[in-house]
Amino acid sequence: MNLHVVACPELNAGDYERIQEYRRRFNSLYTIIEPHFTLVFSVPDMELAVFCDEIAKQAQGIEVINFCLRCATINKDAISCNYDAFLVPDEGNSRILRLHDRLYSSTLERHHRLDIPYVPHISIANSPDAVAIKRIVDEWNSQPFEIQGRISTLDIINYENRVVTTTGRVNLALR
Repeated sequence: MNLHVVACPELNAGDYERIQEYRRRFNSLYTIIEPHFTLVFSVPDMELAVFCDEIAKQAQGIEVINFCLRCATINKDAISCNYDAFLVPDEGNSRILRLHDRLYSSTLERHHRLDIPYVPHISIANSPDAVAIKRIVDEWNSQPFEIQGRISTLDIINYENRVVTTTGRVNLALR
């Protein structure tokens, strides 16, 4: 298994469609997974039950996270030759960062990649062509935008052979 934790945010229909339009055109993961924030990256060597129990334990008491995206940014992927266009939250950023760190705070600590900075984001495009990605980022940032959403669940997924299977879900606490 290759386990991850993602949060597929709740968005209004118009914002969701705008994100999906870019993902449809420019993101190689469009057909594989919905728009999401990745909170735990690739854990290939843990039993599913142990992983699920740890995520549920660490998420206990964490409240629903409201966020607002107002900026796109370019990012060089640390593992592949791709560049990515990310939508990054202004509001909610610190809460997402703290949740990410908390999920890695105990049993998953040895899997935490400290050599790669964690940037909460929704990816809208990827390509080995940095200039093409910069054009997409500039297009998004040419006009002010504000995408509000919330994270109320964490999905535990297995990602193997370009197929995502949801194996569990953890609900965040209501405010």
